[in-house]
Amino acid sequence: MSLRGRIRPLWLDVGLTVLVVAVQLWPFLVSERTWDWRGYVVVVVSAVPVLWRRQAPVTALLTSLLATSLYDFTGTVPDQPIWYGGLIAAYSVAVRSPRWLRLSMLVATVGGSLILNSSQTALRVAVLFVAVYATGRAAATSRAHAERLEHEREVESERAAERERARIARDMHDILSHAVSLMVVQAEAGPVMLKRDPAKAEAAFEAIASAGRDAMVQLRRILQVLHTDEQPQAAPQPRLADLPTLVAASDMRFETTGRPFPVAPDVELAVYRITQEAITNVIRHAAATRAEIHLGWETDAVTIEITDDGTAPDVVRKGNGLIGIQERATACGGVATAGPRTDGPGFRVTARFPTR
Repeated sequence: MSLRGRIRPLWLDVGLTVLVVAVQLWPFLVSERTWDWRGYVVVVVSAVPVLWRRQAPVTALLTSLLATSLYDFTGTVPDQPIWYGGLIAAYSVAVRSPRWLRLSMLVATVGGSLILNSSQTALRVAVLFVAVYATGRAAATSRAHAERLEHEREVESERAAERERARIARDMHDILSHAVSLMVVQAEAGPVMLKRDPAKAEAAFEAIASAGRDAMVQLRRILQVLHTDEQPQAAPQPRLADLPTLVAASDMRFETTGRPFPVAPDVELAVYRITQEAITNVIRHAAATRAEIHLGWETDAVTIEITDDGTAPDVVRKGNGLIGIQERATACGGVATAGPRTDGPGFRVTARFPTR
């Protein structure tokens, strides 16, 4: 606890002690009689333990009870119906002490009153201290419950932030991999086209610039989100309507069948990222001359299929890209498969997302 946090309870206890002293001395002050000076001392001593009730609640209670037990032996003093210092100390014991200790103190307090006082006084003391004990336990339980809820909220907030960071990292991987792959392919083709067909060379360099600009725009959105708050929030995400632009930049064929219908935003994002990762893999590894992307709208599902006529490996090794494709599909309740085509040379990636 900070110094400021410790000072505030201290001043609260000082004020509470002064108030208890004033209330318990009130019977002495409102009367014109002369009272035994020892009565004043007992009243003050019974209230002073309130000062250390937080640090040593049991000691505070025992000190207050010991002082009040001497009150009747001090001589001529006014009746003192309620000893507030002891009640406050008993409340602190109920809130801050272990179960066995607080119950022992309750039994000792009530039992001692039965032995030392009249039945009427003992009954009053028992009722007061049991009520204070119950109030203290209720306050402690409520505080513990509130702290537990606050801790759970903090843990869930941290988990949500971690999940969002992981998602952002995955998106940045997809964006950069796709953009860099396109730029490398076009850069390698540029010099060849420059000699054979300057117009195509110009288009290749424009494709490089376009891929770079698109990547910068998407990365800027993500970085802007990360810089606007301590905990990352959801960044603007691509949608299915952005698929034609994505495919056009890779110079692949894109077709759609079926009648489009609204789908969940996370499904739209998954379809886009899966397509982006599949295009990147085709550019990097397939050595294909032709690739097709098919978006299908079925009655109860939306599917995306990416095929190429390149060289498919005999054994498919699942790197980060293919694992990410499967994870994205599974996270949305879908299923993704990837492997060599059975109807000809090349590779096929398929993802299906049920909509019901």
